[in-house]
Amino acid sequence: GIKMNILIIHTAFIGDIVLSTALISKVKEKYPDSDIYYLTTPLGKEILKNNPKIKEIIVYDKRGKDKGFGAFISFVRKIRKLKIDVCLTPHRYLRSSILSFLSGAKIRIGYDIASLSFVFNKKIKYDRTKHEVEKLLSFIDDSPNRYELEMYPSEKDKIRIDTLLKNLSENKKIILIAPGSKWFTKRWPEEYFRILIQNLVKKDDLLIVITGGKEEKEIVLNLDSKVLDLRGEISLLELAELIKRAILVVSNDSAPIHITSAFPDTRIVGIFGPTVKEFGFFPWSKNSKVFEIKGLYCRPCAIHGGNSCPEKHFRCMREITPDLIENEIYNYVAGIDSKKVKANG
Repeated sequence: GIKMNILIIHTAFIGDIVLSTALISKVKEKYPDSDIYYLTTPLGKEILKNNPKIKEIIVYDKRGKDKGFGAFISFVRKIRKLKIDVCLTPHRYLRSSILSFLSGAKIRIGYDIASLSFVFNKKIKYDRTKHEVEKLLSFIDDSPNRYELEMYPSEKDKIRIDTLLKNLSENKKIILIAPGSKWFTKRWPEEYFRILIQNLVKKDDLLIVITGGKEEKEIVLNLDSKVLDLRGEISLLELAELIKRAILVVSNDSAPIHITSAFPDTRIVGIFGPTVKEFGFFPWSKNSKVFEIKGLYCRPCAIHGGNSCPEKHFRCMREITPDLIENEIYNYVAGIDSKKVKANG
């Protein structure tokens, strides 16, 4: 095999970084003897930690220690020391293009629509019709194989989740609910989450766990004492470990959908309001079901959603009522129970 140093530059959102783990697998499969370096944000590192296919994660913290021009220059020096042969840049923004150009790599691959795309000597067509994972996989040619997403919780992450679930999850199936999103219009209404959670709590065979960052604590859920609320309490790899143990995850169009896609045994119930499949961020996992109101004249309204519904009716979310999600969960749980009965019968 060819021995090469390959650098991937991606400093985008959590979901984007998770999705890129399929590309890492494809690179490693095609160039098994290569060393893969991955340049990302501090949060990106939280996702990629322990991935055995990555030689080193290089953290670029543009808001913190790497702020300013001087820091940028010393950062570039650090990368040039790695003697990179090939640089893949799925991130389409200015700074990433400049880093690719200055990386010293002879082969620089990036999207044709990226900022300063002339710095790339191999341009990849940015095909809007493809799923984000397929877009990423197009950076490396050959192989029509399907590549899965991967996250690697450590032993420490497992122990932490054991501790949090202690005495709570015995004989119970875990249903994980992720009510957050950066964008208001991407969030299923909080009163719908409240109704859903209040109804699910009545089922003795389920343990309801709420997840999200500190900012998700502002979502008012009036939780029953039986609900385990982990908002702001766990790291991304601890979340991954929890998702792996859950039977089902309910999430808006947000990072938990992509993290759950790394664990295809866990069912995804996705709630998509202003955003649609064509944007490329539907669940990659085949074990998923997306709820959306099709045929609405105003959908999609914006790629990220916004701070309020431009049409003032918010039908794209309001018409996905709590009973729809609740029934989906019960049917899925019942299906698993009957499979178990058959297997043991």
